[in-house]
Amino acid sequence: MLANSHSTHAQIGTFGKDVHLKMASLYELLDFIADELPRWRDRTDRKDLSSETELTSQLIGHLNSMARLSTGWDFLQFRPEEPDEQQRGRKIDIAVSACGATVLVEGRRCTDFGTLLPIECKRLPTPKGKDRDEREYVINRKKTTGGIQRFKAGHHGGEHKLAAMIAYVQDETAEIWHRRVTSWIKELSGTDSSEWTDKDLLHIVPDSERAGLSIYNSTHSRRKGLPDIKMRHLWLVMN
Repeated sequence: MLANSHSTHAQIGTFGKDVHLKMASLYELLDFIADELPRWRDRTDRKDLSSETELTSQLIGHLNSMARLSTGWDFLQFRPEEPDEQQRGRKIDIAVSACGATVLVEGRRCTDFGTLLPIECKRLPTPKGKDRDEREYVINRKKTTGGIQRFKAGHHGGEHKLAAMIAYVQDETAEIWHRRVTSWIKELSGTDSSEWTDKDLLHIVPDSERAGLSIYNSTHSRRKGLPDIKMRHLWLVMN
């Protein structure tokens, strides 16, 4: 439990407390987000919107409210469109940051000016457009805006070993999209010059499906000498 995985103490002259988290606590944070996703979708006061920006804005508002009301995550905040810490010209859809605290995870220090966990959001299917690619959850051959692609290239989350992606599934089922994503990655890995391999495949977390939410894990090698990054994928069926 989270209560057993972090400790706090007063810090005079700066923030109110230090919070020490183990890497496992970041997965507990992802479990908190996963639990809240269906609750956010099903709120009767939520406007029925469809664009990624509007949905993500709604979700951030909900998560901030739930974090404030929680007994374990009130030292965190969720922020939209934050510049990546290494690639300042690129923005992260959702940045989880400290709020009134200094959070330390395995020696890494995060205040409210930093990012504890980067989260990318995508719609399934990808909206049509001149510079869009139907495989954009994975890769965009026209631009470097593919979801997993950004993390593999080190454009997002270069300072992190764990990241997340949220998919707003607006048509068909998570099972169908998982088969498609698997086929896209296998096609990419079949190219001699490709950096993609079967290692990049998404694997469902056993017994994780509930209330229209499916959870997957993946691990990806990265460029620029960066270590592998682990990813948690939260796919929410919106209808």
